Amino acid sequence: MAEYELLCRMKAYIQPFERELALRELAQLARTHPIALPDLLSEPYLYKVTTSVSPDRLIKSLAYWESVAEQGVDLTVQVKREATVSLARNGVTPAQLAERLPFSADVPLPNRRSLRYGPHGLHEYRGKFFPQLARSLMNIAGLKPGELMFYPMTGTGTTAIEAILSEHRERELDMNPLSVFMGRAKCEILTVRPDELAMAYEALRDKLDKKPRLRNRRHWLDSLPEHDAAYLRGWFAPQVLDTLDRLVWKIQACASGPIRNFFLLVLSNILRGVSWQKGADLRVRKEIRPVAEIDPLGDFLAELEQSVKIMLAFLYNEGPVEKLDLKILEGDARRASAVFPQAAGKTDVVITSPPYATALPYLDTDRLSLCYLGLLSRGAHRNRDQMMIGNREVTEAQRQRYWQLYQQQKAQLPGDIQNVIEKVDELNREADVGFRRRNLPALLARYFLDMREVFGEIKNMLRANAPAFIVIGNNHTFAGGQRVDIETDRLLGLLGEAAGLRLEDSLAMDMLVSRDIFKKNAGTAETILFLRRPK
Repeated sequence: MAEYELLCRMKAYIQPFERELALRELAQLARTHPIALPDLLSEPYLYKVTTSVSPDRLIKSLAYWESVAEQGVDLTVQVKREATVSLARNGVTPAQLAERLPFSADVPLPNRRSLRYGPHGLHEYRGKFFPQLARSLMNIAGLKPGELMFYPMTGTGTTAIEAILSEHRERELDMNPLSVFMGRAKCEILTVRPDELAMAYEALRDKLDKKPRLRNRRHWLDSLPEHDAAYLRGWFAPQVLDTLDRLVWKIQACASGPIRNFFLLVLSNILRGVSWQKGADLRVRKEIRPVAEIDPLGDFLAELEQSVKIMLAFLYNEGPVEKLDLKILEGDARRASAVFPQAAGKTDVVITSPPYATALPYLDTDRLSLCYLGLLSRGAHRNRDQMMIGNREVTEAQRQRYWQLYQQQKAQLPGDIQNVIEKVDELNREADVGFRRRNLPALLARYFLDMREVFGEIKNMLRANAPAFIVIGNNHTFAGGQRVDIETDRLLGLLGEAAGLRLEDSLAMDMLVSRDIFKKNAGTAETILFLRRPK
């Protein structure tokens, strides 16, 4: 068997927790521990491995490494993927992208973390998962091409994209229909030929450049249920609705299948910005702005151009994906094995980033897209919101019902979880607090009871000895004027063990400062829990 002596250069700009993941993924893939060479050419990020694994395998798979050197220096596939964004944002046209890609030389290497390459850059979403993190966890799990992954809460489809690019099979669930649509659209656009996307883009641009014909009806809006159409008329100026209707009409005329959904996803990303939703606000608050300040056509064209260029750069460099073994369904992570019975007991790895206790208002934040794209009617919104794990909106009757359920089932929760819930309840009962704080003990109780079911389903999905990685953040509350820290990472670790999984390790993550409207709601720390189903 051939043996290779390789020098592997880690990305210099990654955070400390990512360096630890980098060493773990290299050790797993190379089947040996890397040796640091800090003195060689003053390179603190250079490591040596002696391995029987081919350099090509490492070059193709590694997430946090820049290059692998045997005779010459070969850049990893990952850094080339990240570099496509730099090229797309450098003022080049789609035609120039076709000429300069795939990369052969002069790769514009990133000098900072790049999280938005290819379809990962599509559509804003709070709490996006890091694509390199997903890929590195697949590597640490020892996942081989063709093996099966499960992600219980799709989010933006980040893990699904990386699973497809790594040639794995993927199954995912989410209660948010926009997440399901987003995940499918992002993954399916990977199967499209770049010249086909470029042609559809040019056709759409040409149609939108022409002077619109006067129409008496908004065909798209009128096709929605009247209750939904009325709701949207209350959140968008009439002229804006006219333009949005024209955009949907042109998208449908120019594209079908994955490209149409890609264009609709771009449209979804501008909806909040051209509405009367108060900008830097997570709640449902209106701020009427003059129509002259809102430019839906201009916003859409700018978003479309940038998204198409980033996606084209990726596709020209990678080529389209030929096989897509993917299922992303609307469904409940608490019922995963019933939704995917063929995968139950046969899943090779679970990766998930569940919501925090009393999570962000996911459906409220996405409500305009859900309604406008016809994904979730306003009449069904409240019921779906109540079903979401981590939901923080509750009526008095529901609060009492959740608390009664907790009293009946609390023995199934670890003692430390019970202590936190009851401490918050006691402090709030002794103080004069508003309804939101009064609701918190019941909401915490429901969250941990729900997550108990999720962990039970994770165990049901995994084959014997298969790993699960849970990325979770901590938060805190104030009860009776006193700060109470909710160590969600530690408590979920205990909950996972109570469900029959083995907690093998945990790794604290440095938290990025969010740059979007959700930054004030970001947690201060996150942790990766390494669990495993026993043999």
